[in-house]
Amino acid sequence: RERVDHFPAQLSGGEQQRVAIARAVAKNPTVLFCDEPTGALDSTTGRAVLNVLRDVNEKLGATVLIVTHAASQAAMADRVIHFADGAIREIVVNEKKLSPEEIDW
Repeated sequence: RERVDHFPAQLSGGEQQRVAIARAVAKNPTVLFCDEPTGALDSTTGRAVLNVLRDVNEKLGATVLIVTHAASQAAMADRVIHFADGAIREIVVNEKKLSPEEIDW
């Protein structure tokens, strides 16, 4: 609430990312596609964003697809799809999901 009167350029990267997620979630999507949602964020803010995305999945029932180069973040996914040269190379079902707080940053 303390940032409600600020312009987008006055928000931190993490705040801007959370606003973008909120805008997407406001439409109550069945699928939320996130391209590098933590790419430019520090570990604390990145974990906060991942917690929001986890909540969107668990509490709202939306499928959340995350594209990332941060392989450690895959440890919190139900399924991990590995791509190489534009093709799916492997699909792994994750039996032991980690929370955002447990992943290496």
